[in-house]
Amino acid sequence: MLKVRKSADRGVASFGWLRSQHTFSFGHYHDPAHMNVGPLRVINEDRVAPGRGFDPHSHKNMEIISYVLDGALEHKDSMGNGSVLRYGDVQRMSAGTGVTHSEYNHSATAPVHFLQIWVIPSDVDGAPGYEEKHFDADAKRGRLRLIASNDGRDGSVSLRQDAAIFATILDGADRADHPLLPGRQAYVQVARGSVTVNGCVLGAGDAVGISEEAAVALADAQDAEVLLFDLPA
Repeated sequence: MLKVRKSADRGVASFGWLRSQHTFSFGHYHDPAHMNVGPLRVINEDRVAPGRGFDPHSHKNMEIISYVLDGALEHKDSMGNGSVLRYGDVQRMSAGTGVTHSEYNHSATAPVHFLQIWVIPSDVDGAPGYEEKHFDADAKRGRLRLIASNDGRDGSVSLRQDAAIFATILDGADRADHPLLPGRQAYVQVARGSVTVNGCVLGAGDAVGISEEAAVALADAQDAEVLLFDLPA
């Protein structure tokens, strides 16, 4: 079964310095029909103007993943971490019992474009944690590259949830297939370009939830960058 979520149907927050498109109910955008898919709670596509950003704010009991598409994202948090994330960087912050952090566009001249993803952890009130890894384009080209998992396997960042996140870059004759085991479902988010997912054509910003299927098949892509979430049903 496929449940398509078109880009134009997402919630929008626009504050001049920020344009954010919400796949799921978030902030002032309340949509009971799109609250989450399993433990996948948030996919926000954010574009932040030069020199602007999110002032220090707090989170609890959430796995927060940032996936930078363009530009430079500056991060600081109450655990003492500070870094600038660029394309290919994946950051995981486990909020646990509580973390305060800020996110700013590091550049004074160019916008930053990134996906912020929230995954509900399988346990609450754990110790806060932080991790970041780099995955270059070649590692994702023509294949599904694991970037986050419950055990940090294959060099991925670790998640406190029985979930896996894959990234891929596909074009032309490229194809990627992912089996869905019993009791699992998938969510596919197209970051850019276009791709056919299980026969359904999706463009940039589109997504599809997949359940009761044996596999996820990605094909017929045009300059596509895609995230695939393997989740408990």
